[in-house]
Amino acid sequence: MRFMNLHYVKRYRMELDLRRWQRPRIEVPVDYRLVTWHPSLVLAHAEVKYLSFRGEIDSQIFPCLGEIEGCEELMSEIEARDGFLPEGTWLAEYIGMEGSTPEYCGTIQAIRTHKSRASIQNIGVAPYHRDRGIGTALILASLLGLHHLGIRRVCLEVTAENEAAVRLYRELGFRTARTLYKAVELAHSEAAR
Repeated sequence: MRFMNLHYVKRYRMELDLRRWQRPRIEVPVDYRLVTWHPSLVLAHAEVKYLSFRGEIDSQIFPCLGEIEGCEELMSEIEARDGFLPEGTWLAEYIGMEGSTPEYCGTIQAIRTHKSRASIQNIGVAPYHRDRGIGTALILASLLGLHHLGIRRVCLEVTAENEAAVRLYRELGFRTARTLYKAVELAHSEAAR
């Protein structure tokens, strides 16, 4: 028999005012490139989302992120939303040395939440490609696309335990607007009690 135990996870809603944003130059790491949105890339975004979030805390909070089918469904839902913003949606691709097989390794999506507001979501970089500036390049590309659309305020949510992401968002100018608590059900076997 299994019992469900609620656990509360602290998350931050962070915001950036694009009217005051100092547009930095986007620096894409050597051997990588950013790929603009195209409908044929839905499955590529889903696969990178899965590789980025499986086994991470966010896949416990949002179980769909820990399964390839869940990521495919989520990406299809994001693309189908009325507010989906292709200009803020990007993939990072590792192109490597000549003769190597390119692979998608980073993803970000954007959705308009109001006439002048948007949310960026599911910023993910596959583990092997982290700490190279790919996440920064993806976020800046997304913000630049949103700025060109006239978006004035951008928000995102992040799990507080993901200290590296929180630090990056603050470095890019995001500020904590609210602290949220998400209830997560953790399964425990009766034998463990």
